[in-house]
Amino acid sequence: MTLPTIPLFALAGYFLAEGGASRRLVRVFQALAGWFRGGPALATALVCAFFTSFTGASGVTILALGGLLMPVLLAARYPEKSSLGLLTAAGSLGLLFPPSLPVILYGIVARQPIDRMFLGGFFPGILMLLLTAWWGSRLGQGAAPSRPFDPREALRAVIAAKWELLLPVVVLVGIYGGFATLVEAAALTALYAFVVEAFVYKDLKAVRDAPRVISQCAVLVGGVLIILGVALGFTNYLVDAQVPSHAVTWVKEAIHSPLVFLLLLNLFLLVVGCLMDIFSAIVVVVPLIAPMGAAFGIDPIHLGIIFLANMELGYLTPPVGMNLFLASYRFNKPLSEVYRSVVPMLLVLLAGVLLITYVPALTTFLPRLLGR
Repeated sequence: MTLPTIPLFALAGYFLAEGGASRRLVRVFQALAGWFRGGPALATALVCAFFTSFTGASGVTILALGGLLMPVLLAARYPEKSSLGLLTAAGSLGLLFPPSLPVILYGIVARQPIDRMFLGGFFPGILMLLLTAWWGSRLGQGAAPSRPFDPREALRAVIAAKWELLLPVVVLVGIYGGFATLVEAAALTALYAFVVEAFVYKDLKAVRDAPRVISQCAVLVGGVLIILGVALGFTNYLVDAQVPSHAVTWVKEAIHSPLVFLLLLNLFLLVVGCLMDIFSAIVVVVPLIAPMGAAFGIDPIHLGIIFLANMELGYLTPPVGMNLFLASYRFNKPLSEVYRSVVPMLLVLLAGVLLITYVPALTTFLPRLLGR
């Protein structure tokens, strides 16, 4: 039973967000990657991906890190418009990396092994990360000259954040090393994050702050579970009405090429991603598209990563992508200005989604290599 992993991993992310993790992680990635031209963009992409993978919500990343990263980019003489677009796009990076909640929920709904989903999302996630960093480095070609790499500052930054940097190791070693089930790894991660933030760094007060953080997390998780319950009821109705089977029949009669099907699927998912919350989209849409993917012989893990990559892109898609509204609120910018700033990043990441779609080896190589 993997459903308990959702609140546990979410709680770990909230402990990080409420503690001083964001400040220390920004320092780490800035020290490691900010020393060469285009480095601030790479540091921004890395820290956002790391943070989003644990919080499971790009909105939390924009709200928590935006105020820290925007001054860094502006100080490096990145144009304000470009910085706004980069931060809005980077907020959704990390959704394919463990222990991302959308990946877990997709595995539950689609009945796919979650460890295989995480393995399948690794290279596509790296691709989206590198594309964001590459485009960000192009935006910074007229930025300030890079400062020399300071190994002492990098070492100090890594040492200062070493306990938070070890969090992915806790998750991956626990799951793939066979030491813990997914639920046990999630519980260990939540406990680890609490101990680190409350007793190691002492950014949280165990008695005063822990109940507040838990209640905030409960609001998010409660909303997700309500959405899940209602959507699963709707999904069961669709199954009872044989809607998926009728849809598969219609699609196979209208579309004869898997390549055309994948292209139309991407267009459909982009619309879904900009109109629906990712959690509700998973529980409503996945039971409809999974039989279609099987009918065209598409690997179910590949189909899942295509779906999640499109949802990641949907956060940026006008007119109602969630990141657009959150960036407008966080940086106090008109929504029209956010729209214009994010268009180049949207096109770059769209190219990444198409690569993920039409190069299935990006997704299937690692699970097959490790025999999962």
